[in-house]
Amino acid sequence: MRIKVLQTIYSFYQGGDSDVSKSEKELLYSIQKSYELYFYLFLLGEEVCKYASSVINSKKQKFLADENDKNPNFKFVNNKFLAQFRENEDYLRYVNAKKLSWEKYPEVAKRIFSTLEETEEYKAYMSKLDSTYEDDKKILSFMYENVVYDCDLLYQSLERQSVYWIDTVEFILGMVLKTIERYKQSYKPDHALPKMFKNDDDREFVLKLFRKAIAKDEYYRGLVAENSQNWDIERIAFLDTLILQIALSEVEAFPEIPLKVTFNEYIELAKNYSTNKSSIFINGVLDKIVSKLLKENKIKKIAEMPEMEEKNEE
Repeated sequence: MRIKVLQTIYSFYQGGDSDVSKSEKELLYSIQKSYELYFYLFLLGEEVCKYASSVINSKKQKFLADENDKNPNFKFVNNKFLAQFRENEDYLRYVNAKKLSWEKYPEVAKRIFSTLEETEEYKAYMSKLDSTYEDDKKILSFMYENVVYDCDLLYQSLERQSVYWIDTVEFILGMVLKTIERYKQSYKPDHALPKMFKNDDDREFVLKLFRKAIAKDEYYRGLVAENSQNWDIERIAFLDTLILQIALSEVEAFPEIPLKVTFNEYIELAKNYSTNKSSIFINGVLDKIVSKLLKENKIKKIAEMPEMEEKNEE
């Protein structure tokens, strides 16, 4: 959500449009599209299995089919996790409602499977006499993390389909991997998948963070300028200033969010979206500003129990 706020505020300033309400709608729509991508990438897993099945059938029908072609290994095609997941009611409902399909981009599944079947991991998986549910999950996780992640055709197809997808595909792939890792064989079709927002508080967090960062932009940028004496403020990356602007608005507007959480989130944003030195700069300047504001009682944080701090560290 913080990534989407950063991207939307960046577009807000770069586009020169002063219509905040329009940008808010854009923000919510971009989050909706990222949620859609989560389901679309799972559907890609199905497409890869379908393509693998078509390859097997083609080999069986060859005039000079050998014994391996006549008695194919269906282990990957019959992947236990995918067979279970494709029956999930939330998944089916969303995919059908959005009419998601890879029909126009068959080359993506073909490329992914062709790459996958050449890997040592896939060969080892297929060579085992039997496969467990966990084995099936592991090969899918390997596929998404090592093959899908590096597939140039995937990125090209996503970019053609939606401008909102290409910037978040790596993050959403991470969500797909987490879902596979945590999914259990005992889950029934009515097992709930992650929601776009966990609750109304999450939606309010996004909008409040966005509004606050823009409403007090001059104040936050002034704080950055005052506390960047060792840096040439004119040469500081614009994105770094925005990251600090949003981070400071979070510190001020959400007393229930621990400072350590806020620091970690925006340092990671800097590492992924700005320059090599940005995370060091943002950590130093943010620490200096927050320490000063705390001493002046201009910001307050709800006291945390030790076990909460340990949980946040995990």
